[in-house]
Amino acid sequence: MILVIDVGNTNLVLGIFSGDELVTSWRIGTDRKRTADELGMMFKNLFDFRGFTFDQIHAIVMSSVVPPLTPILAVMCRRYFGKEPLIVGPGVKTGMPIRYENPREVGADRIVNAVAVAQRYGCPAVVVDFGTATTFCAISRDGEYLGGAITPGIGISTEALFERAAKLPRVELARPRQVIGKNTVASMQAGIYYGFVGQVDELVNRIKEEMGEPDAVVVATGGLAKLICEGTRTVDHVDPHLTLWGLKIIYERNADTIKTR
Repeated sequence: MILVIDVGNTNLVLGIFSGDELVTSWRIGTDRKRTADELGMMFKNLFDFRGFTFDQIHAIVMSSVVPPLTPILAVMCRRYFGKEPLIVGPGVKTGMPIRYENPREVGADRIVNAVAVAQRYGCPAVVVDFGTATTFCAISRDGEYLGGAITPGIGISTEALFERAAKLPRVELARPRQVIGKNTVASMQAGIYYGFVGQVDELVNRIKEEMGEPDAVVVATGGLAKLICEGTRTVDHVDPHLTLWGLKIIYERNADTIKTR
């Protein structure tokens, strides 16, 4: 079995693959203060609850956009699993040319998503990832990573609204029945929800236009992808585990470099 770990600013997402099957996954809050031992015990509790053991894992692959946590997780992998994790970054084979001015600037999660989309859905493609930031990535017909756009994520955008507007309450993010709200809560929900729906459709259409690929497949992922994409006109597929699949694919392309203790 392969353990895949995606370390994001908001969530840490884990998955276990057995062959070509994602047999289980977890999404937990990212905490930069956790030690290797705390993470090891947390992983053990998760494994125990689902009936798995550490010795069933024969390889670990990880992507991270939280640099302080990367070495701590690597220590945890060595200490508790006895495995050296493959960490997605420079020098790791992805099978995808990066057409960015400085390829090292591209977040590992964006590359992992692009690799997954290219193999699972084909090219050309646009990936929309609803994370701490909402990212839009373009993949060419030849399977090249072209770049994309980054916007403030839904969570931090709505939190800024609550903090800066004293009379506006925190509201549940939900799809309202209409855009014209009849009270403050309904008006906020309409503005937040349809504002982000419109953002997705506008950016995706502009990306397709610049690519010259009006029929490019559009795949969305991330915690809020399903909710937001119910209202969009441009998203073709919602794949909540896209990043985990990308990590598995990259592991397979680098299997000979995985070191075990």
